[in-house]
Amino acid sequence: MLNSDQTEIDLPPSHPEPESVFSDRSGGTGDAGGGVALCPQSRVGEAGEALKKDLQHLSREERRRRRRATAKYRTAHATRERIRVEAFNMAFAELRKLLPTLPPDKKLSKIEILRLAICYISYLNHVLDV
Repeated sequence: MLNSDQTEIDLPPSHPEPESVFSDRSGGTGDAGGGVALCPQSRVGEAGEALKKDLQHLSREERRRRRRATAKYRTAHATRERIRVEAFNMAFAELRKLLPTLPPDKKLSKIEILRLAICYISYLNHVLDV
């Protein structure tokens, strides 16, 4: 669970401390003498740790802004919005099919569909009351 100072961010899984990954027992840099060679996973872990440190000093709102500025977030948001708009338009199309107009296939705007639906509902209420 996150506390008020934390935020959800997509970070790679954490790896061991950089000293244990990049250095060998003889105190070298890890590029010779049987030390541990750099691997892409350790670089990702190092980048994730650096990102965590950078984000710790930011306010909650600023962390949210930065997370929302990523391409992954924008594409996911655009996909959700597209699905929402399609569902919205399908609902208007279904409502439009229920409303009587002359000609029946007349193109109506969304506001015209809503106004016509209001009038049609009041008409049906009047018919039921009579």
